[in-house]
Amino acid sequence: MCIYVRRLDSFEKKSTRNCLFISLVFEKMEYLVLLQNGLVVLFTIAISWKLITNMWGSLKMEKEPMKVLVTGAAGQIGYAIAPMIARGIMLGPDQPVILHLLDIAPAAEALNGVKMELLDAAFPLLKEVHATTDVTEACKDVNVAIMLGGFPRKEGMERKDMMSKNVPIYKEQASALEEHAASDCKVLVVANPANTNALILKEFAPSIPEKNITCLTRLDHNRALSQIAERLKVYVADVKNVIIWGNHSSTQYPDINHATVTTPNGERPVKELDTDDHWLKNEFINTVQQRGVAIIKARKASSALSAASAACDHMRDWVLGTPKGTWVSMGVYSDGSYGIPKDIIYSFPVKCEKGKWSIVKGLKIDEFSRAKMDATAKDLIDEKEVAHSCLN
Repeated sequence: MCIYVRRLDSFEKKSTRNCLFISLVFEKMEYLVLLQNGLVVLFTIAISWKLITNMWGSLKMEKEPMKVLVTGAAGQIGYAIAPMIARGIMLGPDQPVILHLLDIAPAAEALNGVKMELLDAAFPLLKEVHATTDVTEACKDVNVAIMLGGFPRKEGMERKDMMSKNVPIYKEQASALEEHAASDCKVLVVANPANTNALILKEFAPSIPEKNITCLTRLDHNRALSQIAERLKVYVADVKNVIIWGNHSSTQYPDINHATVTTPNGERPVKELDTDDHWLKNEFINTVQQRGVAIIKARKASSALSAASAACDHMRDWVLGTPKGTWVSMGVYSDGSYGIPKDIIYSFPVKCEKGKWSIVKGLKIDEFSRAKMDATAKDLIDEKEVAHSCLN
């Protein structure tokens, strides 16, 4: 009986050990299955990610080229801006472009030289270059128009004389854009008088949305940023939100009241960092207003590099958007904001998003600013009247 009990105990122990062994085997098998499934999932994710990145890369490479018109392309600004556009500085580092270069017949040879240099530079984003003296050919299907061409003001020339030369030029080019440009074409007028040239272009290209016709005051905006940075001994990238109000002329109002500087202690208003009211209301404003004259005196020619760079800045922010919390200055069609008369092209502070600009609203305007803003608006109204008289 004792022997039987002992054998039974021994059998039960062996059975228990066998059950434990089988249980461990099953647990390990389950673990291996889970591990195998996990590896399959990871492998699937890795392959999927590779496919997605390859597809995204292919999509980026297949981006349609944008056709960019540059008028006055054989001139100094044209020579400076064409490679900037071709390198992606204006429309982005992944945006292919086709350049349409236009100039007058006497500049045809020089224009062809610009085309040859662009081709010789072998810009990866530059798909085609068309150089022509035919305005209709130049405007064909363009998505962006940079209007550099115009009759320059010469010594002893009255404003009305300059207007009488430029009004017919912009009337003709407006008609060509109206008929041949893409329906969503974005227009930037640089040639002076920029605001009024843009207004004439708007009036003779009615199918182009009024929000798509602008003029360049970004050069003045950049000059203001630079002056503040130099004055406060900070990097220009740390200064933001100056404003150029009004006309791109000596009546423009560079406004410092809302400008800020990024410091180690956060953003601070410029007026807190520089309390010299005389500099802020006199020297600073005069320097920005007269900077173009100073450059002509220094280099015996008007601004070219800085104007080209500012035009790229203007169009890039318009197309790709302004940084969060930052505005820029653009000459746009007035909607009556800040009490500015409608039906003029006036420089306002704007923010850009998804290819559209909007005027920054609700900024406080003091009496000093009000007077300056109204004075430059009056200047634009006077220019408008002179321009219209040239049409009669």
